[in-house]
Amino acid sequence: MTQIPRSALILGLAGVIPFAWGALTLLSDAASQWGMDILGPRFIGPYVQLSYGMVILSFMSGVLWGFATKAKDGQAATGYALSVIPALWAFFMTGGGPVSAGTNLIFGFLGLLVLDFAFWKWGLAPAWWMQLRVLLTGLVVLSLSVGVFL
Repeated sequence: MTQIPRSALILGLAGVIPFAWGALTLLSDAASQWGMDILGPRFIGPYVQLSYGMVILSFMSGVLWGFATKAKDGQAATGYALSVIPALWAFFMTGGGPVSAGTNLIFGFLGLLVLDFAFWKWGLAPAWWMQLRVLLTGLVVLSLSVGVFL
């Protein structure tokens, strides 16, 4: 495997911050109160995790779409079709309350990892892609699990 570029790793880890912050505010009354006072209720607990999770799944659809542009013929059509799944999943599956939405986001991110693997295996993603995606997906799923299971 190829080493993850430093900028991609740093920016990817920074992208986990809202998920981790949401988990922290669920686990810590002090963090939750500080977040409520300084940031407002939209930016604590499951609210920040769920809204940001929808954004990130949609963003990742765009990333996969970009990978699909490198494919040819039928593989390109398949790549384009697969690339829209995370955004549609986020749109249709994140209602019904925080536990249901959080659970569906977990499944969405795990499904995205399967798509990441397919695009990587087809040679459309960078050599280091799966190292980064496994790390980030693990952190996101762990953070979302706080709201779902605790």
